[in-house]
Amino acid sequence: MTRIAVVGVGTIGARHIEEIVACPNASLAAVVDVAPAAAKCARERRVPLYDSLETLLRNDRPDGVVIATPNALHAPQALACIAAGVPALVEKPLADTLAGAAAICEASEQANVPVLVGHHRLHSPIVQTACDIIASGALGRLVGVIGSAVFCKPDAYFDEAPWRRMPGGGPILINLIHEVASLRRMIGEIIGVQAFASNATRGFPVEDTVSISLRFANGVLGTFLLSDTGAAAKSWEQTAQENKAYAASPDEDCYTIIGTRGSLGVPTMRIRHYEDATARSWFRPFATRTVPLERKDPLALQIAHFVAVIRGEAKPLVTARDGLLNVRIVEAIAEAAKTGGAVDTTA
Repeated sequence: MTRIAVVGVGTIGARHIEEIVACPNASLAAVVDVAPAAAKCARERRVPLYDSLETLLRNDRPDGVVIATPNALHAPQALACIAAGVPALVEKPLADTLAGAAAICEASEQANVPVLVGHHRLHSPIVQTACDIIASGALGRLVGVIGSAVFCKPDAYFDEAPWRRMPGGGPILINLIHEVASLRRMIGEIIGVQAFASNATRGFPVEDTVSISLRFANGVLGTFLLSDTGAAAKSWEQTAQENKAYAASPDEDCYTIIGTRGSLGVPTMRIRHYEDATARSWFRPFATRTVPLERKDPLALQIAHFVAVIRGEAKPLVTARDGLLNVRIVEAIAEAAKTGGAVDTTA
């Protein structure tokens, strides 16, 4: 059994613990947290409880560590794992600053200690199926992508954590990084962004709605609408049907990937295409088909993959460098929204 410790027993940390316990070739080694919930978890799971990562690494070196603490702790804790030679799975974002993410990336590569980043959607069969369809050439040459993450966070979300009303607590830094990771995997590297942000609906000091333009290295252009106050089911959570806590709208898509021959809706996996690629015209009807899809819990797949990486049986699907690039692009979007100008993400 591969022994994995979890640092941080909040909402996502608790989910990681569930998946470690359920994984047939992994076991929960310990939990690290000072919150009362951590002591209860350790008693129920019959594992040691530590008050700090340093104490854990000094007294009971596990095979791997999941870091599910507040963002500001990701960099120092990931660096501590690397220094101890222990592979780590760091929840997204990799760090709360670009400098912190770069430090993790450099240390991981120099020490040859794997660091995975918790962009769990990239383990989803939905994303992999979309990538396979694009690679097959069924859509022709890619032209553009239309994406959305439009959902409505209830008032209680802000009441229980007032910092979410302030700069840094909005959907750019909390939610958008998932979309960036998915777009980079499906479409390619993002080399430039522009954005406009608004707080007109809620009136909080932080944004509630953002429109974004994206330029990809392969020439594809994209548009993305982000809002945490919109009454629409145009988000991954509401369409992917992977997290049962969210109301499902299985007929909706949150991405439309457009090529010269056809388009793909994600996650419905509906393809509309010209059967005769030599006779493309808006006067001609599309043929429509749906690619079958088997849904699996990406968090469970992510833990299984982490175990394989620890054992040397696989290379990280989402590396520290991936996490660094995702942080860079989200920071660029935030800067573009602030200045109103275009930002080069390759610098």
